Amino acid sequence: MEFAKLIDERRSVRAYQQREVEDDKLRLVLHAANRAPSAGDLQAYGIVVVRDGQAKRALAGAAYDQLFVSEAPIVLVFLARPSLSAVKYGSRGRALYCVQDATIACAYAQLAAHDLGLGACWVGAFRDEAVCEIVGCSSDELPVALLPLGYPAERPEPTPRRRLEELARSM
Repeated sequence: MEFAKLIDERRSVRAYQQREVEDDKLRLVLHAANRAPSAGDLQAYGIVVVRDGQAKRALAGAAYDQLFVSEAPIVLVFLARPSLSAVKYGSRGRALYCVQDATIACAYAQLAAHDLGLGACWVGAFRDEAVCEIVGCSSDELPVALLPLGYPAERPEPTPRRRLEELARSM
């Protein structure tokens, strides 16, 4: 898909068909995440692929009962890895760059999913400790985003956006 069209047509999808996502499409989504830029090319993040129904229900609960999380065939959990970034960038890497790395990877995955005909919805509202318990985070992993993936069962309307003059300013 042409990139500008991809950006304009992407929506947050919260209803999914009960259809499995093919492994080759999942690999392409993960490949896109892996190609995302990262601070110092350290790739200070990890991704957990969750297909298990019980784990997805638990993630939905951890996400303040956003039940659509459990209805997606796959949920990708993006984890920042602070110590990887701290090696090169110290406290700023630990507190910020690893989180940026994970979010950029998630954004690339979300765009790749849309390009492949899949729907996704970025979920950032969740209880960190609960997500870590569900996916088995190491002591050096911090959950940053959940990305439910599947074939869309809805076509959300575009939401309003700010005018560019309100968004950006010149100096």
